[in-house]
Amino acid sequence: MTIADNVISVREKMAHAAIKRGIKPEDVMLVAATKTQNAAAVKQAIAAGVDACGENREQELTEKYGQGAYIGAPLHFIGHLQKNKVKKIVGTADIIQSVDSAPLLKQISDCAVGKDIVQEILIQVNIGNDLAKFGISADEIYKFLEFAEEQRGIKVRGLMTILPINQDSDINRRFFSSIYNLFVDIRGKRYDNVDMHFLSMGMSGDYYDAILAGANVVRVGSAIFGQRNIT
Repeated sequence: MTIADNVISVREKMAHAAIKRGIKPEDVMLVAATKTQNAAAVKQAIAAGVDACGENREQELTEKYGQGAYIGAPLHFIGHLQKNKVKKIVGTADIIQSVDSAPLLKQISDCAVGKDIVQEILIQVNIGNDLAKFGISADEIYKFLEFAEEQRGIKVRGLMTILPINQDSDINRRFFSSIYNLFVDIRGKRYDNVDMHFLSMGMSGDYYDAILAGANVVRVGSAIFGQRNIT
């Protein structure tokens, strides 16, 4: 199976879930998770029709960006962003999906103001309160949004989550439903600097269930590129 074949297969599964959910398939964004993939593979995924590329590491993003790997698709940063890497990511990534703390948010905003841009972000929510995961707890999200209102250099465009490692699909579906309900509740409120449009959840093993639960962005790696080498 080629990358193009895999994208077709993923798209078909996404469409089935979207229709079952009662939404249009084209309303769900496919982000190719390109961690460890070379520029040639990324270009193949874009040619096959993914909606965006998502990188986990600043070093990889910078290298592949210089090689023109992402031409033709928006670029998202989806990994944990270290504060000493912020300057290289702000203004390069169209969306930073993984904003997981108030200090990081402030630094992104200040950097964006210095570059005279507004950086779009998603707030990473630690929906399972998993100590092994980054993110804002659901209990703290509203206070975090109040802080985000004060930051001139950012625009909050939605939420992102990574589920705790778990083999129980029923538990995973409950997590997905919980963050969807949080997303809907926030969208019903009025915050400056906040436009709840994207709900990014679901990866190669669970994007079907994520779409059924309300995701409109999924981050798919191995189902497109095959199993990667762990580095």
